[in-house]
Amino acid sequence: MSELLSPAGNLEKLKTAYSYGADACYMGLEHFSLRANADNFSEKDITEVKQIKSKNNKRLYLALNILFHQKDLDLLYSMKDELSSWPIDAFIISDIGLVPFLQKNFPERELHLSTQASCINRESAKMYHDMGFKRVILGRETSIDEIKMIKDYVPSLDLECFVHGAMCMAYSGRCILSKALTGRSANQGDCSHTCRWNYRLSYALEEEERPGKYYPIEEHDGFTTILSSKDLMMYDHIKELEMAGISSFKIEGRMKSEYYVALVTRAYRKALDDSPDKDEYRSDLYDVSHREFTTGFFFTDTDDVSRPTSYGYERSYLYLGKVGEQVGENVFQLDVKNQIRADDEIEYIAPNIHLMRERPLALLDENMVQIEKTDHGKVAYIRSSLPLRKGYLMRKENKDKILR
Repeated sequence: MSELLSPAGNLEKLKTAYSYGADACYMGLEHFSLRANADNFSEKDITEVKQIKSKNNKRLYLALNILFHQKDLDLLYSMKDELSSWPIDAFIISDIGLVPFLQKNFPERELHLSTQASCINRESAKMYHDMGFKRVILGRETSIDEIKMIKDYVPSLDLECFVHGAMCMAYSGRCILSKALTGRSANQGDCSHTCRWNYRLSYALEEEERPGKYYPIEEHDGFTTILSSKDLMMYDHIKELEMAGISSFKIEGRMKSEYYVALVTRAYRKALDDSPDKDEYRSDLYDVSHREFTTGFFFTDTDDVSRPTSYGYERSYLYLGKVGEQVGENVFQLDVKNQIRADDEIEYIAPNIHLMRERPLALLDENMVQIEKTDHGKVAYIRSSLPLRKGYLMRKENKDKILR
């Protein structure tokens, strides 16, 4: 049975991912995660994570996927008792030096090989499986034909791949640009996303052994995105990936918003279930912050993926926050993230409701007096005739759709 695997950058995103259709989530700790700048989880969260996981009866994986220096290994060893307290089903690792420690101390937990290990052929896949790995998260450079060959060669090995989200300009994320420019290492989980920055060029690129041949560089509004990759979207090809042998479909984005996690998870749930209304939910993928979409290396390694995007992030909608507790008849508290005005047209998003629209809005302050607007950090309520429930997300159309 296929698995939909969503990112959980913090407790709220974990709850949201499960609510919107994820079969499993992956998370990171304050240390050892390639998303060091996500909120991540700490020891104080263990009890609540256990409650969330138990309530939803779904799976949870822990990413320990940095490249470990000795001091990192020593720290991991010292956290053995804490690691055993987390309600996780598998460790995601790329550093093979962790295998003896994890197998000895956590024999009941699965080992999943991180995409950072760049497993893209059947011999490597078999070697990792023989080593004790239950699952391989294939390198993003793996084509559908190669997936088929790997699955045929090692049929008992679970295969996972990314199907949606940001991609790196370097091979399997092995980038040193951030370290070179900022001192922050991508391979230690502290990438500054320097490939997304805007660069100006003083000279054309010409390789010395190929005089007269120039790398095509375009400049837009005074900058170029020569290093910026497109975003992956495989929504239309889920069945092809299933037939090739993929059993876990992974969404990138532990640093993305709760709104992103909700809409993308919900859409891919529809795709995996082959729901009759899946085309309607496909449009949601264009309503969250994204760059130009590509199918990556699954079908081709030519211009579509290798050419950098010439656009900034597109964001059609602005996330406004969440509906909170009901405090009266048709009155709900709001968790406001961006300004809401009474004359806005709001769209409400829920796990089983595509959207509901409302305009004008009856916004109330802490004294239940009607107001014209409210902002992030303020106590506010809304009176609505719609069948709202706690946890529904709110958004409005964004006028400035392109973000640089």
